[in-house]
Amino acid sequence: MCMCDKCMKICGAIFLVLGIVFLVVDLGYWDFWNIQWWTAAFIAGGVGSLASAGCPDCKAVRTGGMAKKK
Repeated sequence: MCMCDKCMKICGAIFLVLGIVFLVVDLGYWDFWNIQWWTAAFIAGGVGSLASAGCPDCKAVRTGGMAKKK
């Protein structure tokens, strides 16, 4: 994925939270509505992709605009 630093941090935080939630579910401390991990991963990936599609910094990274500014 070609994203700006801000969006990469946000997506990383989303995946970290999901990982902790599913770890707690696997350990048996919490019943998380019977959602499978891959469903949550696809939803998180879709949210990240939609968010980066509207981010001007991510668009600049994809087109090489950030490298030209340096």
